Amino acid sequence: MITKFMTEVTAKFNPFSTCAKPARLFLTFLPPNVRANGTVVNTALLPRDSAENSSLRVKFKDGKEMDFNCSKINIKSLVEEVDRHSRQLQKAADLSE
Repeated sequence: MITKFMTEVTAKFNPFSTCAKPARLFLTFLPPNVRANGTVVNTALLPRDSAENSSLRVKFKDGKEMDFNCSKINIKSLVEEVDRHSRQLQKAADLSE
């Protein structure tokens, strides 16, 4: 996963819910040095009895924000969507050099 174009990752999930799995796995896919590269990672744990769905928000350097409802998307689709935009930014950066 290309993380150098991400500026902020915000995950909100109930750790006991099955629909929290994509958000939790996405956070594990982030490399350990992601914060050193300038990316802000925010996590919010919802209470066990919360009716709110798990969500993930990713902001990129070009200003684009992607919001995901984790109860409606799996981890493979989530990573593909984020990587699709990151590859576009990588291509634009390569062409501008």
